[in-house]
Amino acid sequence: MDAILLPESCHVDQILNDLDQHGFTIIDKVYPPDIHTELRTTCSNNLNYFREAAIQNGVVSHIRSDHILWIKDDSEFAKAHLQLLDAVSICLNQHFYLGIQTVEAHFACYNSGEFYALHRDNPQQKNDRVISSVFYLHQHWQPDWGGQLRLQDKNQLWHTIQPDPNRLVLFQSDLLHEVLEAKQQRLSITAWLRSGTQLW
Repeated sequence: MDAILLPESCHVDQILNDLDQHGFTIIDKVYPPDIHTELRTTCSNNLNYFREAAIQNGVVSHIRSDHILWIKDDSEFAKAHLQLLDAVSICLNQHFYLGIQTVEAHFACYNSGEFYALHRDNPQQKNDRVISSVFYLHQHWQPDWGGQLRLQDKNQLWHTIQPDPNRLVLFQSDLLHEVLEAKQQRLSITAWLRSGTQLW
């Protein structure tokens, strides 16, 4: 776990405790500025390849309006971030016995006016998603720009999480959540830690 680039103020024990007690955790200043910039630049340079997001089996739904680009396992697009999530998976397996085997990830772009309505990433245990994550790539963000992650924790309490740059949010995939309407372009990497090996 030491290989994960976390700020000194953010301890692994706190992350594990947050997930255990609340079902989600927030990690700020995950990467050094140069890595965060590289990830953001990679995302921005590939925006022309993004497509309208679907909810399942390629079905486009009106509950979401963002655009995405899937990240393949052998891709250099976001190698550093995939390595971090692999290390997180090992740690969570050791402590919670989740059986995570794979990471599924895509870049996401919410342009002004785009959103994702209330949903669960693993409704009624219908897929292998165990832990969901969102990492924010944009360089700047202001509270009045919207785009917040609104999430109901495992104790049925609601939280509104600001999409601050270089912030990583991890949460149980069965928790109810939504992305509020963005008023500026919002860039992120969305990923799922999965107990199965079949992706997409």
